[in-house]
Amino acid sequence: MKEERKGMLIVISGPSGTGKGTICKRLLAEDPSLTFSVSATTRGPRFDEIDGVHYFFLTEERYDELLREDAFLEHATVHGHRYGTLKSQVEKIMAGGKSVVLDIDTQGAREVMRQRPDCVSIFILPPSYEELRVRLHTRNTDDPKEIERRLGNARGEIEQMHLYQYAVVNDDLELAYSQVSSIIAAEKQRTTRYFPVVE
Repeated sequence: MKEERKGMLIVISGPSGTGKGTICKRLLAEDPSLTFSVSATTRGPRFDEIDGVHYFFLTEERYDELLREDAFLEHATVHGHRYGTLKSQVEKIMAGGKSVVLDIDTQGAREVMRQRPDCVSIFILPPSYEELRVRLHTRNTDDPKEIERRLGNARGEIEQMHLYQYAVVNDDLELAYSQVSSIIAAEKQRTTRYFPVVE
């Protein structure tokens, strides 16, 4: 049997502390058909970062040019630096049969879903706001003010869950990972992406 596959664009979102980053890292480590999109940024590279591997490091002028050319699937300004997902990068990966995973916030996800309605969108939820508070405290990466800000943001983000095709509650990491993997496995078999030829 001959078969061809077209790559897909997978958007994974959820509030800080829901474990979406952990789930994305494991997906990429365990499924060779998935790859992470390298973002473009106007910030300078850190000492261990390589252009084209960790980010595409751009000047402000080049970034402005790309904006004018409508070259981004989504873009945002974070801590004074601009970041964006390049359409050309995503298309190139998908044309090669691989699927692209985007771990992005709800604002970026809305833009991607608008431009690419064929994407697979998954929202990761905490089991409760109290559990989310515990997880954010346990990470020890943010001060109490930042934790409260993230909890406040989480409420607004969760209200946008209905925009996504799938919702997964991460009450148990193994189960949540298994559910996300199952969604991706099923989506790979859609006849819009999978083309088996029976000879």
